[in-house]
Amino acid sequence: MQSKFPDFFLRPMALVLPVVLTLSACSVGPDYQAPAPLSASHFNALASDTGSTPQASAINPQWWKTFNDPQLDNLISRAIAGNLSLQQAVMRIAASRQQVNQARGAWFPGASGNLQVTRQQPGLKGELESNGVYDQVEQNAPQYRSTLDSLTKPVNLYQGSFDASWELDLWGKVRRQVEMAQAQQQQNIENRNDALVSLEAEVARTYLQLRGAQAITRTIETQIEVARQTLALTQSLQRNGLSPLTDVENARAQLGSLQAQLPQYQSQVRQAMNGLAVLLGNMPGMLDAELASDKALPALPAHVAVGIPATLARRRPDVRAAEARLHAATANIGVSVAQMFPDLSLSGQFGVRNTDASYLDNWSSHFYSFGPAVSLPLFQGGRLVSSVRLARADQAAAALGYRQTVLTALQDVENALVSYHADQQRVAGLSDTVAAQQSAFELARDSYSKGLSNFIGVLDAQRQLAQTRQQLVSARMQTSVDLVALYKALGGGWEPYQHVQLPEFPLFGAAVRG
Repeated sequence: MQSKFPDFFLRPMALVLPVVLTLSACSVGPDYQAPAPLSASHFNALASDTGSTPQASAINPQWWKTFNDPQLDNLISRAIAGNLSLQQAVMRIAASRQQVNQARGAWFPGASGNLQVTRQQPGLKGELESNGVYDQVEQNAPQYRSTLDSLTKPVNLYQGSFDASWELDLWGKVRRQVEMAQAQQQQNIENRNDALVSLEAEVARTYLQLRGAQAITRTIETQIEVARQTLALTQSLQRNGLSPLTDVENARAQLGSLQAQLPQYQSQVRQAMNGLAVLLGNMPGMLDAELASDKALPALPAHVAVGIPATLARRRPDVRAAEARLHAATANIGVSVAQMFPDLSLSGQFGVRNTDASYLDNWSSHFYSFGPAVSLPLFQGGRLVSSVRLARADQAAAALGYRQTVLTALQDVENALVSYHADQQRVAGLSDTVAAQQSAFELARDSYSKGLSNFIGVLDAQRQLAQTRQQLVSARMQTSVDLVALYKALGGGWEPYQHVQLPEFPLFGAAVRG
């Protein structure tokens, strides 16, 4: 037994199919256009006449290596591998990849299989009685009464079928959804790159603060030793009747003041080591043995490559993320516009159905249905129009957000250049001041030991020297931190680490434990 599709159905389908294929190639809504690049050729605060000089050349993607500190290089490499916040950003990339796959799935038909066994009472007896069928059978053909009774009894219905449906993407709604999902995935990638740049800068900043706190600690310890020598000198002079007891007490007070400053910087050392351990994904204290030995602050590079503003927007991950956000918002306009147009879907069903399970393999038990369906949004209470206007408002806000992000990026670089230049000048000035105060202290102490001046001059010279030495070390540390802030503002450091292994999660099994 053969089953043929009716000609009256196939002929219209042959006419409609070319139209459907033509419409499926279009996408409503605006196409995304990348923002215009920056036109500035140099940074305003680029000029520098002292120390480490910024230059308009290509930046080093591994900028921390300009400090020439192998331990810093090692800490940053370990942080990239072990930092938990960075791993969370990678998980968000993995999730967005699945969102892209979900959006692409709408391109394809959906199919399902069904098996069903039901016990049914169709209620046929009531219909027959209400129409007088039983009375007519009793009068005209009573021999068929038993046959009629058998038709009204409950039956077992066995059915198996395959169902398929396919919504044609006539207006590009699915294509815009895929475009939006891909842009959102790119945004998550750039967010991860931004987190990577921030991590590298935070590790470098904390490491430099650690070395700075250690250097200040050494400076205070040196001043404490000098204060002890001064105390011993005043005690010797007092025993010989050459100095009053007040000089001894003043010297002892100066020593105690210096000793009181020491715990503050010792706690900063411990806190910095704890911070580095957590940045590397370890428990606090696990790096104490590795970092406890004092090391000098790394020297600044002779030249600092900062590039030009025109390349900043293509390099900073937060600007790239803002552009991806703008791209997603633009694609969402097309999604909302497509909802205002008719939807065309094709659906079909084929199966077998019988009250006798052994007869299901007989062709006469088959059934099918297929055909197109059109859904036209005639009235939605303004919901679809508002959806389009909402999408356009979001896109306009994303465009403004992109411009604001670019301006903030330029401001960050300019401010970092200003701070870096100013702190280098401060270091130069404090270096000269320390040299002068060191000479003044030595002269005052020599004069006091010879009885040519009072002890007040010695105390003032010693106090000023101790304060200026601490300021000099702090200024050197701040200058190094300023350089880290400049590199972070420039947005470099993510380029060598783009080959990220995304996890493959199982469909079944236990969830990841915290």
